[in-house]
Amino acid sequence: MARVLYVDDDPILARLVEKRLSREGFELYHVSDAEAAEAALATGGVGVVVLDHYLVRGTGLDILRRLREAGSEIPAIYVTGSSEATVAIDALKAGADDYVIKSAADDFVALLQRAITLAIEKAELREARARADAETRAARERAEMLLAEVHHRVANSLSMVTSLLRLQASASGSDEVRTALAEAQTRIAAVAGVHRGLYLGEDVQTILLDAYLDSLLRDFARTLPGNVRMRIEAEPVRISADRAVNLGILVSELATNAAKYAWPDGREGQLTIGIRECAAGEALLSVSDDGVGSKPGEVQGTGLGRKLVVAMAERLEGKVEISSDGKGTSVALRFPI
Repeated sequence: MARVLYVDDDPILARLVEKRLSREGFELYHVSDAEAAEAALATGGVGVVVLDHYLVRGTGLDILRRLREAGSEIPAIYVTGSSEATVAIDALKAGADDYVIKSAADDFVALLQRAITLAIEKAELREARARADAETRAARERAEMLLAEVHHRVANSLSMVTSLLRLQASASGSDEVRTALAEAQTRIAAVAGVHRGLYLGEDVQTILLDAYLDSLLRDFARTLPGNVRMRIEAEPVRISADRAVNLGILVSELATNAAKYAWPDGREGQLTIGIRECAAGEALLSVSDDGVGSKPGEVQGTGLGRKLVVAMAERLEGKVEISSDGKGTSVALRFPI
């Protein structure tokens, strides 16, 4: 059982308490003043402290306040007279776990024993919870570290694949093959960008779209014809990694499609890509150009590109809406974050 420090200047009552509690397995150490109590507490090994209010010098409240100010969480039981309700309240406010009315009746020691037992159980539960919380935090930190390492390795592997495709494209004598390989590089870069953002950021599960799209489209801009300018208008919308991958591929397909078909005459043009939170829990993606326009509701390009756009939109739980007024084409997607 825990060691009980009993602070009381009444040696007769202290002896009675010691006899009764020793029968129940408690080890009781009695002191009569604040100086001796604080010396005993400083040596350690005290499981519970019982404080009488009136002492030879000072009060039990003085000891309790200094104890709590020092950061100690040792359970404390306060003992007061029956006419000292305000003292008991002050003790509880100062950090006492419980109080017992002091009397010469037989039930005093029984009530004191019960209060001590409950205080010990409460302290043990508090310590167990603290240990469990610490273990949970440590396990989470280890998991996040491992997950960040996985994202790092995946991003490196995807970057290597992109480099290999680039080498293959440069060695090919076919424009069609080079174009197909370049589009594959863009799609892989959309996936690699998510993993790069995850292991570089503080959150290993979600992505901020403004930083992600800026990084993704900065690389994409290098592949645009010299007559096309690109503008990014992205807000810091945070979404899950899986949804960010789908969005990145969708943006890459729409931007590639616009660069191919919006300005067939080679004139200068502007491609604008935006992402913003349009309502609570919803975001709006827009990809627009000032080119020749297209037929209402039609996405130009290869069959694979159209299928990817439709598939990514469905995974985002949104629907692609296309509008054209003869002065360009605008593609919008509203989807839940």
